Amino acid sequence: MTLAIPLTGDTVSPQAHKLLSAVRELVELSRGTVTVEAAATGGVEPAEPSLTEPEAAGPEVRLLTGSRQALLDGEALPLTRLEFDLLLYLAERPRRVFSRAQLLAAVWGYERAGERTVDVHVRRLRLKLGASVPAITTVYGVGYRLADDARVAIMPHH
Repeated sequence: MTLAIPLTGDTVSPQAHKLLSAVRELVELSRGTVTVEAAATGGVEPAEPSLTEPEAAGPEVRLLTGSRQALLDGEALPLTRLEFDLLLYLAERPRRVFSRAQLLAAVWGYERAGERTVDVHVRRLRLKLGASVPAITTVYGVGYRLADDARVAIMPHH
């Protein structure tokens, strides 16, 4: 699919930046690419570097959704049901930030519990994963998201 958005002038409006960010996120989820055509030269330049998987260092976490097991570099990781669900939810939606209320509704299934419940589960999950596995990033004043350099693989048929 090709989408042409004519942008005139030297500056891009904040609305155009938001649109481009949303399109990039959708394209990244389907492993596509985004290119920006320079109007003056007529050439095509990549808007971002290749969207292939980054070469991340450190241990990998595998979430085996069929058996609801988590493996850290091949070793079983004893996660509670909610820890597993929280990590899976974030891993299925990379680059998105979720508020505590959103996570409570999506993972816990209710919104009435204290939002600090999420903080406690994130802290316990980080402890179990260890310092060498950067999995969850805190977005101060907003909530949590999967870390950019997290190595979390979702294995649906295991």
